[in-house]
Amino acid sequence: MNESKKDFNAMLNDSRDMPKTQILTDEATIQKYGGAKMFFAPPIMYDQVMKKIPSGKLITVADIRTYLAKQNHADFTEPLTAGIFVSIAAWASEQRRKDPTPYWRTLKTKGELNPKYPGGIDAQKAKLEAEGHTVICRGRKNLRYYVDDYQKSLYPLT
Repeated sequence: MNESKKDFNAMLNDSRDMPKTQILTDEATIQKYGGAKMFFAPPIMYDQVMKKIPSGKLITVADIRTYLAKQNHADFTEPLTAGIFVSIAAWASEQRRKDPTPYWRTLKTKGELNPKYPGGIDAQKAKLEAEGHTVICRGRKNLRYYVDDYQKSLYPLT
């Protein structure tokens, strides 16, 4: 992917005409996400939420999306860009000398580690274990890594 040649802090601060809200008319999408009002959050909003998570605590991308939707009076936050913007926040943090984002505390669905973070699974696993979490492996061929009992460490966003 050549991350070393990308300016992730520029991407993080590119609002891309966001935040914005869109009203959907597609019934299948409305049914799937539980409403018609979709919020588009810029990358910096994900970074700001990720910075709130203290050592020893965790958050999922889904929790961040729910929080941003609620804060912005929407039914849900646009799902496709969420994972991309969380990764941008992680790589931007790695490129900065100050003001780090503890991105390793942000997990995928069901407490899964994110292989797209800087250093991949091994780096995220080491950081999480250093904060007291237990990481387990599931699968035989397609190995996936999860924080064991991650729900007990979830940080409540208010």
